[in-house]
Amino acid sequence: MASRVPHVFVILFSVILLAALATYIVTPGEYDRAADANGRMIAVDGSYHPVEAENIGFMSVFESIYTGMVAASDIIFYIFVVGGSFGILLSTNVVQGAVGSISQKMEGREKLIIPVLMIFFALSGAMLGLAEETIAYITILIPLMLRLGFDSMTGAAIVLVGTSVGFTTAFMNPFTVGVAQGIAELPLFSGMGFRIIMWAVFLVISIWYVMRYASKIKKNPEASHTFESDRALKDAENGEQQVASLSGRQKLVLFILLAAIVMLAVGVTQWGWYLKEIAGLFLLMGILAGIAGKLSFNQIAESFIEGCRTIVMGALVVGVARGILVILEDGKILDTILYGLANAVGTLPAALTAIGMYIVQALANFIIPSGSGQAAVTMPIMAPLGDLVGVTRQTAVLAFQLGDGISNIFTPTSGYFMAGLALAGISWIKWVKWIWPLILIHYTLGAVFVTIAHIIGYQ
Repeated sequence: MASRVPHVFVILFSVILLAALATYIVTPGEYDRAADANGRMIAVDGSYHPVEAENIGFMSVFESIYTGMVAASDIIFYIFVVGGSFGILLSTNVVQGAVGSISQKMEGREKLIIPVLMIFFALSGAMLGLAEETIAYITILIPLMLRLGFDSMTGAAIVLVGTSVGFTTAFMNPFTVGVAQGIAELPLFSGMGFRIIMWAVFLVISIWYVMRYASKIKKNPEASHTFESDRALKDAENGEQQVASLSGRQKLVLFILLAAIVMLAVGVTQWGWYLKEIAGLFLLMGILAGIAGKLSFNQIAESFIEGCRTIVMGALVVGVARGILVILEDGKILDTILYGLANAVGTLPAALTAIGMYIVQALANFIIPSGSGQAAVTMPIMAPLGDLVGVTRQTAVLAFQLGDGISNIFTPTSGYFMAGLALAGISWIKWVKWIWPLILIHYTLGAVFVTIAHIIGYQ
């Protein structure tokens, strides 16, 4: 093939260069920041002012990648610890044995597992705001999907698409809806009925999209986007698919895995666990699983390193992507970009203002990948802007959550998404080729729901 799609590192570094160039073109400026009632530092509407230029120098372009790595170190090391821990688990062969049993029991009804799991992950995203916390399940689901006759793309999609739909259309997400409504001075989780309907519509269409692809792969495995890499995974199993029962030691390892999953759910929902605690849990799980699986301490260490080795590129992508935000912040043009977008929305006809807000939030998410961070920067500006142009604050929040969420499983600046692809062993380019029609459907649905909300005066 004469031409190839650029490597994801090439794409990200090109964006870093463009961001650095923009610091010489875009007028630098900032919003004042003030603490809200909950102690969050938020932008003060109407406080935008020009500041002295901070042009990014030649060396700063390269230094931004290191700075981005440091800023994203929590996610990067989380990826390594989880990947290494599952490397230990896989060395015990318990996953292969367990999915062998499940595949036999699900024979003839394989596709039913897809909607059941996607509903579970969508509820996790919608009610608990889970995102990074769910990607560890990818390592468990991919062997199961391969054994059931599907592919790695299906396994990754169940988790990433299911969680993203829930996070995007959330009716109770404390990190997006909760923060945005608090800043917009709306009752917490008000307007839930409209969002539940939206959640159901997004989820049904997403399940259809994944199941349609899974059916095609079941009939013709060579149509898979991950056919070559999946074939290598299957070959590496060395014919262990005939395993129909688990040994006593493997049952103990499986119990340790299930206990870790239960602890994960309890820790996140009841004790406020985040990346540090989850990483510690999975590291403990990996060590205990290795001991129960009769691995020597040296084998446990080697398996951990092998698990890390397989996800190095994906982990590093997270840090390189963060370098874009570093450049925009250091060059003091991030707020200028937001200020320009907000002014553009204010000049639109009243009927199009809500859609304009939606577009602004969608664009903002490419440079501010944190949902709560984007809310803190944009909502203090968008909420009063909505008052001026006749858009309800509830609609402004809806525009934010949809604009913030949809691209989370598309843009390479999304840390947890790139971590999920790393654990799945799927390149960003392959994922984009598979997901882009669904992303277009989601953006179209988002525009429809924002328009309906504006028309009905959503409160």
